Amino acid sequence: MVDEDPPTIRSVAVSPDDAVDAFVYSQENPGEAVLRVTPPFHGRMRARIHVYRVDDTHLTGAVHLSPDDVIEDDVVEAYPRLGDELEDAPPDETERTRKRHAEAVEAWQERAREAIVETVSIETADGARRVEVKQIG
Repeated sequence: MVDEDPPTIRSVAVSPDDAVDAFVYSQENPGEAVLRVTPPFHGRMRARIHVYRVDDTHLTGAVHLSPDDVIEDDVVEAYPRLGDELEDAPPDETERTRKRHAEAVEAWQERAREAIVETVSIETADGARRVEVKQIG
């Protein structure tokens, strides 16, 4: 069954790598990265990473899943923030601080790939509804 309405969706297939990469991108770069599901909709959809500066969901009918919603809350909250580390670093320590931050992000990414939620809320014309998250890749 194919439909233009997101209530048709029962599950969303998500690559843990895409979810983690989208989250990190949004933390470290301008613009926003999401997991995007595009019509026509059917029971099981694949969400793919999508980076944008202007939200075009009203034009495309796409559903955007925030990577924050796909990764467990405690892991999202544990993301290492570079600004906090650089604030306290003396100028001669900046490069070492950046390297430590990159290593901390890599460790966080490994943890986050194992912390994908089992369900996520999607927005529909009838309001929010929960769908299953199926890991792929």
